Amino acid sequence: MSNTTSTGAGSTGTNSPGSALTNNLGKLGGQLGVLLCLIGFVALFLGWNGAASKNVIMAQFPFLISGGLAGLAIVVIGAAMLIVQNAREDRARLEATLERLITAVEHSSGGAAPRPASVSDGSMVLAGLASYHRLDCSLPAAREEAHLLPLDDALARGIEPCRVCRPPAMAQPTYT
Repeated sequence: MSNTTSTGAGSTGTNSPGSALTNNLGKLGGQLGVLLCLIGFVALFLGWNGAASKNVIMAQFPFLISGGLAGLAIVVIGAAMLIVQNAREDRARLEATLERLITAVEHSSGGAAPRPASVSDGSMVLAGLASYHRLDCSLPAAREEAHLLPLDDALARGIEPCRVCRPPAMAQPTYT
């Protein structure tokens, strides 16, 4: 007897009592939110009905407080539970989609996706107005004018290499 199932995307494929319990408890939040909203609306109705049956304003206050405010609070709590449940479901769908995307990228490239050769071989630099930097240098990270540029273009502009990260002073030859 096998413990595996062919469930939807994002599942691990095993049926364990813990995962079924977690799945059912996850759905309970949304169902409980709907129930609380209904109870809150009933409390609001009963408070309004009780207040409407009294002619004196002082006699209406207990109904407004017990039915109106309590009912409104219960509706707000129920609506919050519905919002949280929807956010959980959206997050679970997003995680499943990301997992499928990661799997697809790994299968199509045969492993981790390689960086382009022009960026990883040192021929690209981060150029600012006065100096250029290695890609891993932390100095130009906070500056808005820093942009990716081929090393030859940075040298042609006449800007100086960074004294901290010491990028190459001339372009490395490419072997084909």
